[in-house]
Amino acid sequence: MKNIAILLSIAFSLFAFAKADAQKSNQRDQFEVQVDGLGCPFCAYGLEKKFKEFKGIKDVKIDIETGDFSFSYPADKELTMDAVVSQVEKAGYTPKLATINRANGKVESNATSKDAVASTNLTTIKMYVNGKCGMCKARIEKAASSLAGVSTAEWDVKTYMLTIAHDASKTNREAVATSMAKVGHDTKTAKASDATYDALPACCHYKRAI
Repeated sequence: MKNIAILLSIAFSLFAFAKADAQKSNQRDQFEVQVDGLGCPFCAYGLEKKFKEFKGIKDVKIDIETGDFSFSYPADKELTMDAVVSQVEKAGYTPKLATINRANGKVESNATSKDAVASTNLTTIKMYVNGKCGMCKARIEKAASSLAGVSTAEWDVKTYMLTIAHDASKTNREAVATSMAKVGHDTKTAKASDATYDALPACCHYKRAI
């Protein structure tokens, strides 16, 4: 009887451990990302396809109008914020605010105060930047935001006007125009090389001035 009791105790312990592991594997972290540059269903499809490289992703939802992108992922795989942000960029879009609600109750966010530039030092400039779609918007704004001294950058897909708040002591209109040309977008003062323009995705091939 004693041996039977020991065997039952061991079996119960193994069952409890297996149940705990199963529960842990079923736990999922919830991800929410604000994505800039989603202009059409094709854009949403491209973003979802890129994230399906993460095996185990589920509950994918994308709102094209708001740019809200959400999904769940197995908690035991510990998908990091850096990996999520990087994957959005690899898909060709700009990640804004991202939040992770972990299965253990912890909440992570990439919200930071931009080290750029005190608001008292900001100057606003506007310039024409040729483009066509939501992917163009993401590319243009990312290139502009990467310049030293730039606090905010917003490109209007209808008017083709780029509005930048920046520290004039750190960057200027010429530097912005040059950065646009480097990523394939013509301005009135700087033109992208034919090779750079041709390398853009087909949906980004805007009509160029002669």
